Order: sequence, then C-alpha cells, then structure tokens
Amino acid sequence: MDAAAKEAAVAQFLREYPEATQAERDHPALLGCLDAAWSQIPGCPAGIPALFEGLLDQAAAPEALRVLGNVLMDSVFHASAAMPTALPFLLRLAANPDIAVRSGLVDLVVVAAELSQPVAADNDRMVLLLGNDGDHPEREQCRAAFIEHASLVHVLLIDERPPGGLISADDRESLLNAVAPR
Repeated sequence: MDAAAKEAAVAQFLREYPEATQAERDHPALLGCLDAAWSQIPGCPAGIPALFEGLLDQAAAPEALRVLGNVLMDSVFHASAAMPTALPFLLRLAANPDIAVRSGLVDLVVVAAELSQPVAADNDRMVLLLGNDGDHPEREQCRAAFIEHASLVHVLLIDERPPGGLISADDRESLLNAVAPR
C-alpha cells in the first residue's frame, strides 16, 4: 500500500469512527504516541495516533486494527518504516488483557518479529523475497525496539489466556528470537 492509500485509509477511518479518537488519549499504553514524529517517517500518515486510539474503542477497534496493520506493512514481506516507532505502543497494548483486539495485536507483533530477523546476504532466496538488510533499516530498528521492550514480550509469552496460551509454539519462537537473537 503506498503512502497516498495509507493516508486515505486513515482519513476513511476517521470519517467512520470520529468518536474513537476521543476514547482514552491518556491511556498508559499510548504514552508518547502523540509526541512521535509520525509525519516525518517516510510513507507514514500523520493520523496514525488516531488508529492507536481507535484500538481502545470497542466499536472501532477491529477496523482500527485492520487499517493500522495496512499502514504498518508495505507488503506481505516488508514492514513499513513506521513499524519501529509503532512497536512500543503495539507491545504495550498487546500486553493488556483488556484490549478487545488483543489477539490481532499479538499477530501483528509476531509478524513484526518475523520480518525484523536479519537476512543472510548469501541466502539468495531470502534476499529475493525480503531484500538486503542494508535496504531495510527498519529491521534493525525493530530488533532494537523488541530488545528495549523485552519485558512486554515476556508478558505475552507467559500469558496463559486463553487456555493453552495466547501464543502458538512457532510464534513464541519468533518472539523469543526477537528479544534474544541467536
């Protein structure tokens, strides 16, 4: 999705859910969200904080999550340049069991963990799919964000809700690799 389409998607969300941005701007999980320089990030809509706020509104949360996922991904194989800035907020929200779209947030965090893994320059197939690490600085930035917020990842890993746990074994491995690279 290109930058114009991302802007249009956020604008559409704001038209459909104007009350969602009035939810809980002072929610602890969003501390600093309004202060982030979203509009300075290439391809990132300035209205991205409204999507985070929308995640706190029961009615708007599913659509906010859908649009946020599209904004934070440039393609199925590439996280956007905004992902590293978004990760702390995603992790804080995903660690909160009261968030209605928590499982979707966990899924988005797991995708970010997978896509942040380094790509070996000599692995032609992976370079073809994912590109060189040098062309995707967001990977290293995401790895740094995961390490910085490892305590929130561990909250997700130990959560036993729903029965059997919040995260599958494969997803657990991805998150562990993100906070403790091998």
